[in-house]
Parts: sequence; C-alpha cells; structure tokens
Amino acid sequence: MVPDGEGCAECLATGDEWVHLRMCLSCGAVRCCDSSPNQHASKHARKTGHPIVRSMERGESWMWCYVDEVYIEAKG
Repeated sequence: MVPDGEGCAECLATGDEWVHLRMCLSCGAVRCCDSSPNQHASKHARKTGHPIVRSMERGESWMWCYVDEVYIEAKG
C-alpha cells in the first residue's frame, strides 16, 4: 500500500497539528492518531469501514484493527 502523503491530509488542509500518524491499509490514507486533537484516523475508519491501520512512526511496525479493537504486532 502506498501512503497518500507524508502527513495527515485533513490536518494539513486546516493548519492543525498531530501527535502521530497512521496509514489505512485499505486505501493508503495517512491520518492522525487518537492522541491527536482531531483523531482523523479513527474517523476515517468509521466513515469508510476500512478496519486496519498501521503506525507511520519510524521504528514501529504494529497495526490496529478498529473493528475488533485488536493490536497486531508485525513480525519482521
């Protein structure tokens, strides 16, 4: 999957800031995490039904399933 950008597209459009980034594994949308003020990644998941994101943070390889609320550790 190819990310749709290097930052949260919605935060960039409004000039807001984020804490961490997540990428949707269904469509590549890069959005901000739930620790960020706007929580765009979880909003994207609810709106689209795309269930799984992965961390975009350097050195992290985990994923999260919003439907099952399950943390998935990627094997490397």
